[in-house]
Amino acid sequence: MLAMFDNLRDIIRHWWMEFTLQTKLMGAATLAVSLIVSGLTFWAVNTIQVDARVNDTRFGRDLGLLLAANIAPQLAENDLTTVARFSNRFYHSTSSLRYILYADDTGSIRLGIPFSESEVQNSLMIERRIHLPEGSRNRDIPLVRQHQTPEGIVTDVFVPIEHEGKFLGTLAIGINPNPTVVASSGLTRDVTIAVFVSIWVMVILGAVFNALQITKPIKELLSGVKNIAAGNFKQRIDLPLGGELGELIGSFNIMAEKLEIFEEQNIDELTAEKAKLETLVTTIADGAILIDNNLQIVLVNPNARRFFGWDHLDLDGKNVLHVLPSSVSAELTRPLYQVAAGKLDGEEFRIAINHPAQRTVRIAITNVLDPVKESVRAIAMTVQDITREVELNEAKSQFISNVSHELRTPLFNIKSFIETLHEYGDELSKEERSEFLDTANRETDRLTRLVNDVLDLSKLESSHTYLFDAVELDRSIEQTLRTYQLNAKDKGIELCQDIAPELPSILGNYDLILQVLANLVGNALKFTKADGKVTIRAYQAVLTPEEGDDITSDVVRVEVIDTGIGIDPEDREAIFDRFFRVENRVHTLEGTGLGLSIVQNIIEKHHSQIHIISAVGVGTTFWFDLAIYQPQLHQVDALQLASANLDK
Repeated sequence: MLAMFDNLRDIIRHWWMEFTLQTKLMGAATLAVSLIVSGLTFWAVNTIQVDARVNDTRFGRDLGLLLAANIAPQLAENDLTTVARFSNRFYHSTSSLRYILYADDTGSIRLGIPFSESEVQNSLMIERRIHLPEGSRNRDIPLVRQHQTPEGIVTDVFVPIEHEGKFLGTLAIGINPNPTVVASSGLTRDVTIAVFVSIWVMVILGAVFNALQITKPIKELLSGVKNIAAGNFKQRIDLPLGGELGELIGSFNIMAEKLEIFEEQNIDELTAEKAKLETLVTTIADGAILIDNNLQIVLVNPNARRFFGWDHLDLDGKNVLHVLPSSVSAELTRPLYQVAAGKLDGEEFRIAINHPAQRTVRIAITNVLDPVKESVRAIAMTVQDITREVELNEAKSQFISNVSHELRTPLFNIKSFIETLHEYGDELSKEERSEFLDTANRETDRLTRLVNDVLDLSKLESSHTYLFDAVELDRSIEQTLRTYQLNAKDKGIELCQDIAPELPSILGNYDLILQVLANLVGNALKFTKADGKVTIRAYQAVLTPEEGDDITSDVVRVEVIDTGIGIDPEDREAIFDRFFRVENRVHTLEGTGLGLSIVQNIIEKHHSQIHIISAVGVGTTFWFDLAIYQPQLHQVDALQLASANLDK
């Protein structure tokens, strides 16, 4: 603390020494005059306020005695209504009154204006009382006091109320300060302060101007040297001065001009090299971060900013561990310090981050050595987004695992029954051998269906191109119904169609559409009990325009409706996943778990989406929209138009 005061004193002394003797004398004289004038003004204001308070005191005492004498008989008769009415007229007859209070002989307030105690008392209310000094009841002179308020000093007058020698209580009135006196005092005080401040502002400005006339050249020269040191070689000092100071300024300008010429000769080469470096760092696909030995960021390319959500942050000079996501920072803290200390050349990490998006990144840190000192000069970090690679590997592993699991079961069953027939065929009856062969045949069919579904799904997810042309849906629906009519009849399920008349042809692939209908109808029959109903419905619909799009389009909507067991809400999103089977939860019917995944891929090939509406115990409806075939357009143009509408 003492050191701070010493520094402040030195600054003030140095600042004061820069002034001339004339300026110092002028400042001292101005200070003396301003203090005298201010003192006289405040003394006058204080005198006016004292006189005003004396007048308010006299006025309040006289007013209190007059009011007490007029309301004493009514108080003696406990006629508070008359007292309140008279006091209210008395209160509103003058603006000088602030309040009127009546208290009984115990000090409890019985009536107040402008506020009154009209509520019923209870144990939770605070009782307000007036306490007067002992022996004040018989005094002829009322008690007077003043208290400060935001509007000024209010005079409080307390008058004992007596009637026929009996003490009835106390009258308390408040006298507002004289507004004219308050306004004039405030105005005088404000004017005095304004004059005082104005005088000193003028004095300070004059002193500063005087000081600047002497120190301005030196300060300009100092500023010029700092600009040159910062690399601003266009800095010049233009002051009309002579003598040694003028020669110094002239030499400074010559030096700055020579430095500017030297900079211009090398600026093109430096700019080209910098542009090459910035282009290289900016265009690389991976994120790049360069940090110094203190782990402070020196350079960040746009891809690194995008990976970590740094698009709008100023990162220059910030510690990289403070701005990295917490998961990344926790993983890299120790290795970064080891690389900075020269204990580690580099290392590679694979880290999952959640912000600004879910992704997996590969981060490699490498030291940058000084070729002369062979010490660590900086640390380079490269960030590579491997989210897609991780997802593909996981999907591949999951797919292989699921296929292996699904293939193992029928193969095991086939092998088991064939081995049994081979080893114990002579010991088995004809019926048992027939049953074993029938089971092996069913498992073979199941295995064939699984392989075919996997091949179909793989073909759909590949880049295979399908031929799209005009397709008559009624033919596809009729063929599907013929295929499943016997199956529906055996289960006692009604299988019917509801096709709108004059249904237009759609743009699609006949075989793929037939596969979609077969999968949906097959699932509907599987999950519908006897006496149920499965319906294929097709009609023309009009799609409502999306927000911001004024174009409407006609499509053909296809619905497969059943009265089956329905699908739980938690299963509706997962039913389109590979190898997911609802029957695993509700019953033991067999299936490959690929049918709806194939349906979804086929519908997406037609640039549409499959939708589901289901209620448990009521039934399920699958529906999708197909674009209407337009003969005037070439097939390729029609596909491009459908793709553009889907992207929109």
